[in-house]
Amino acid sequence: MGMPLEERLGADIKRVEHELMGAKQAAVRPAGLTVAQYSALLVLAEQPGISAAELARRCRVTPQTMTTILRNLEAAELIRREQHELHRNVLETRLTDAGRKAFELADRHASAVERSLAAEFTERERDQLRALLARCSKVLTSQPRG
Repeated sequence: MGMPLEERLGADIKRVEHELMGAKQAAVRPAGLTVAQYSALLVLAEQPGISAAELARRCRVTPQTMTTILRNLEAAELIRREQHELHRNVLETRLTDAGRKAFELADRHASAVERSLAAEFTERERDQLRALLARCSKVLTSQPRG
């Protein structure tokens, strides 16, 4: 056996990610959103008109997953998609008024989760945690795959 479970950092990281996503799901539910939909609306609120491909990259999901998320948001009339005025094969995505309201409600609750988490750490500890997570990311993205 390679390594005991209690020594595997990946298990701890996954557990905390799962708990964070659970807390955020509960937070955005009153707005009628999933965490994935909230994430898309968050990016769209900051970058109206962004392409679906860039939105998928920013939300860290596959283009296929983003297509489903956007289809569901459009069906709920929370976003509208229109052809770019110069590039006819590019769809620009923007929040509707209803989408902005749903986003703002969800964001108030999701931000409270983030503030609660941040409040458990001093500013120095938050900086250290971010630095440690950045090191994790660097190691994992620089390793050859396969």
